Amino acid sequence: MIICSIYRSPKKEEMYLYVDKRDGLDRVPGALKEMFGTPTHVMDMPLTAERKLARADTAKVIDGIRGQGFYLQLPPPKEDYMLDIHIDRPETGVR
Repeated sequence: MIICSIYRSPKKEEMYLYVDKRDGLDRVPGALKEMFGTPTHVMDMPLTAERKLARADTAKVIDGIRGQGFYLQLPPPKEDYMLDIHIDRPETGVR
């Protein structure tokens, strides 16, 4: 079991960083910290192989924390149909 601290990025919506609470952000590389921005602490929680996470594979999160000191959860990909939602449609008069 790992007591995991989860941080949210202020630069990218839905980007999260998982770290071992004991280490904090000490093992996160400087370049990643810079890209991530000043982290906002979201929560701490016990993380076991049996625990389900909403958008991350628990085994990968645990492996990342143990191996490299962190796990970076990226935002989900945008759906193709949502990419052009803001495009002007002169033929229909709809924006």
